[in-house]
Amino acid sequence: MKLFKKTFILTLIFVQCAFCFATSARYQDENYIINVHYNDTVIPGDAIFVRMEINTPKNHKKNKSDSENQATLQFIQEKDKKILEKAPFYSITKKKSTTYAEMLCGVPVSPWLKTDKEDGFSLKVIFKMAEDENAKEFYLPVTFKNKDFPQEILELNEANSNIKQDYGPERMAQIEKLNKILYTANNQNVFSLKKFICPTTSTRHTAYFGDRRTYVYTNGEKSTSLHYGNDYGVPEGSEVKSCQEGKVVMAEWRISTGYSIVIEHLPGLYSLYYHLSSMNVKPGDYVKQNQLIGKSGSTGLATGPHLHWEMRLNAGAVRPEFFMEDFTFSEDN
Repeated sequence: MKLFKKTFILTLIFVQCAFCFATSARYQDENYIINVHYNDTVIPGDAIFVRMEINTPKNHKKNKSDSENQATLQFIQEKDKKILEKAPFYSITKKKSTTYAEMLCGVPVSPWLKTDKEDGFSLKVIFKMAEDENAKEFYLPVTFKNKDFPQEILELNEANSNIKQDYGPERMAQIEKLNKILYTANNQNVFSLKKFICPTTSTRHTAYFGDRRTYVYTNGEKSTSLHYGNDYGVPEGSEVKSCQEGKVVMAEWRISTGYSIVIEHLPGLYSLYYHLSSMNVKPGDYVKQNQLIGKSGSTGLATGPHLHWEMRLNAGAVRPEFFMEDFTFSEDN
C-alpha cells in the first residue's frame, strides 16, 4: 500500500503505553509539518483516537481562523476498501496562533469485528486547512488483534421478560430519543482531555463490557444481544459520580434502564449511568469529574442492585476502561 505521494515524508516512533501501543508519526510537505499521535493496535470494542499537531511555516501565509480547518478520519478494511467508521476532527487548540493548531478525532471499533488477517485495516486522514484550495490525505498503519468475549445465559423473571419484550410506543420513543442524543456530535463541546475515572469505588463486577448474552423469557422464547457496559455489584444507595467533566444531556426515568443519566464529554463521546435509585442532576447541568450525580439502585430491567456504566462514541459502545488511560495523548504534550 502506498501511504504518501512522493512529496510527503512519514516517520513512525513506537512508544509503549499502559493500554496499547501509542504511535507517533510525522507528515510533512512544503506547507505543513503535522505530528500525529494515535493508538495503532486495533482491538474490538475499543476505540481509535488520532491527535494532530499542525505546524505551518511562517512563510506560508495563514489569515483564516483555525475553526475553518477541516479533517476527517476513516477506519478502512483493506480487503474491499470498505469504510467501517468515519468521523470529523475537531479543534482542541488552546493557544492563539496563526501557525499552530491541534485537532482530535475518535472512532469506535465494533465489538463484533473479527478477521483472519492480522493486518487487514488502516486509517486514512483527509485534511483541508483553511487557506488551502484542495484537500490532502495520508494513511496510518494499524495492527488488528482479535478478542474473545464471555458468554452468559440470563433467565428473566416475568417482570423483566415483559420489559425486554415491550415494543410499545413509550419504550420505542425512549429508545429513539436516546439514539438521537448518542448520534449527536457538537464540535464545540470539548470539556476535558484528561483520563476518565470509574464512577464507583466498587471493584466487584457482575458483568463486563462485550459479554454475549442470551436472554431466556418466561414464555420460553430467547434473544441474543451484547452487553454494552460494565456492571458493578454495589448496594442500593451507593454513590455514583461523574467519570469526567461534561454536560448532562439526559436525566430521566426509562422503562428499560430505570433512572438514567447521560453526560456529554467530547464531541460524540457520552457516559451513561443506568438503574439508579435517585438522581442529583438535571439536563443542562455542567458537572466536574468525581461529582456526585446519583445513587445506585435496581430500577428498570435489573436482576438486583447494581450500577451499569457505559461509554458511547459516535453511538458505538466502547469498553469503559479504554478512557481511563491517556486516550487523547495529552500527558506527553
